[in-house]
Amino acid sequence: DVLRELQIDTVNPGAFAGEWLPTGGKLLESRNPATGELLASVRQATQKDYDLVSARAHQGFLRWREVPAPRRGEIVRLIGERLRAKKTALGELITLEMGKIHAEGQGEVQEMIDIADFSVDVDTLSDAALRTLAVAYRPLDAGEDAAAGESLERDLIFVGTVGIITAFNFPAAVWSWNAMIAAVCGDSMIWKPSSLTPLVALATQKIAAEVMCAEGFGDVMTLVIGQGSEVGDCILQDRRVPLISATGSCTLGGRVAETVGKRFGRTILELGGNNAAIVMDDADLDLALRAVSFGAIGTAGQRCTS
Repeated sequence: DVLRELQIDTVNPGAFAGEWLPTGGKLLESRNPATGELLASVRQATQKDYDLVSARAHQGFLRWREVPAPRRGEIVRLIGERLRAKKTALGELITLEMGKIHAEGQGEVQEMIDIADFSVDVDTLSDAALRTLAVAYRPLDAGEDAAAGESLERDLIFVGTVGIITAFNFPAAVWSWNAMIAAVCGDSMIWKPSSLTPLVALATQKIAAEVMCAEGFGDVMTLVIGQGSEVGDCILQDRRVPLISATGSCTLGGRVAETVGKRFGRTILELGGNNAAIVMDDADLDLALRAVSFGAIGTAGQRCTS
């Protein structure tokens, strides 16, 4: 029922750029990690498929950047509304394909909705609100006034086509964190999701495409599902993609930084690791235990803070 509601077929094409493309790569099977049951398959994208997606994404960018920012924000808001309508089904698919518990699957979709709402207003936040956001991410010295001496400037500047490489542990939310902000700024994007969660990517793309195609900008948010050694390398080496945002292992991050850096591109890297927790002797041990436990075993044991 979930697959049917989200329009996932038995075999699905693995690339979207204004329309679903007849990809020619190998068949990728997606299975329930708990039972091994075959959920559906995806015909992966090839280098030739990627080249077509990238070309269309660039053309989409050239048109999208001319759209006034408030109008771009309104379209992002509509994507958030479609995510609200499909929250239950998409969250269940995340649980079904990735393996995280039901509450976390639903919570991941809520994060997508939240970032869509935030992106709509990012250009209209007051200076005071921005100062509050900035201060929230750094400790204050004793007696320091949160607003004292703070001066923040922000501009929504498009850069072109943004490459988004996501990991399987948050198969949809990480895309949204990048895509919604990029869209409001005037960028197009190419999404290369994890091969472990292709169906979540398909479903998410279909939800976003419903809005973008209706608005005449179906080639702004694009998708390629394929092997890292093929389409992954393509996106890293593609000079039409000036910025790559990648989430994954430190090994992946090193490769991304080196490859993109050689062509003087820019990267945003969110990499995993095993993090220690220091519990002070005056800490609330019940609270600390819950926090450390969730950090270690939440998201099926695959959190960035495991």
